Amino acid sequence: MSDLSEKKCVPCEGGIPAFDISKIHEYIKKVDGWEVNKDASSNYFLIKEFKFENFLKSQNFVNKVGEIAEKEGHHPDICFGWGYAKIKIFTHAIEGLAESDFILAAKIDKI
Repeated sequence: MSDLSEKKCVPCEGGIPAFDISKIHEYIKKVDGWEVNKDASSNYFLIKEFKFENFLKSQNFVNKVGEIAEKEGHHPDICFGWGYAKIKIFTHAIEGLAESDFILAAKIDKI
């Protein structure tokens, strides 16, 4: 869908602003099927649900997401069970979205 999957996540320790809505709209077009939502504090995050045939396939997918997350040093929130996995991505240090969040989403989509 984009060349974001070829980039490397950059560690964020804060001190930079989170993407504003116009920047989010620019980047959301570069990933496939991810939604942008707000949490209770009005901070944006990416979320996507993946469907699978059974628990084992969900677990295998989540394990691959974990491998990518460790390699990139960028860790999503993961919830999974029989036939599904939900991935939530945002940059904790800035309480919002940055380019690395979209890079991670693009890499996950390649699994």
